[in-house]
Amino acid sequence: MKASADCLRLIREFEGFRAKPYRCPAGVPTIGLGSTRYEDGRPVTLKDAPIDEARAAAIVMATLAKEYEPAVARYVQVPLNQRQFDALVDFAYNAGAQNLRTSTLLRKLNAGDYAGAAAEFGKWVMGGGKALPGLVRRREAERKLFLS
Repeated sequence: MKASADCLRLIREFEGFRAKPYRCPAGVPTIGLGSTRYEDGRPVTLKDAPIDEARAAAIVMATLAKEYEPAVARYVQVPLNQRQFDALVDFAYNAGAQNLRTSTLLRKLNAGDYAGAAAEFGKWVMGGGKALPGLVRRREAERKLFLS
């Protein structure tokens, strides 16, 4: 399964576009649409040259195909529809594939508890020790997509 336009819409909506490198709330150098690495796996640095939106989208597509889509496919052991897959890919893109792998969300999902898994999205809203409004909105959007 591949991420659809719904997944890309979430990424664009919640990451926003920034041409120049910046530090995300977790302090990691980031560029474009929330990318912390380039297509070749090289990490973003704060000294990197600005990029345009087309390059940002290319980086995201490469990163999803290389890392996040395979992670969701590998970790999830129950059937998913496209929207569930998209919600999980967006979650992994934002929170990290390792966090998905070790999450209660995944444990509940793999036990067949889709509703319980959906309820877990809302627990992933912390950044820098506090609930971040953007993460609250993003997790709710992922939950709604997952349940639709």
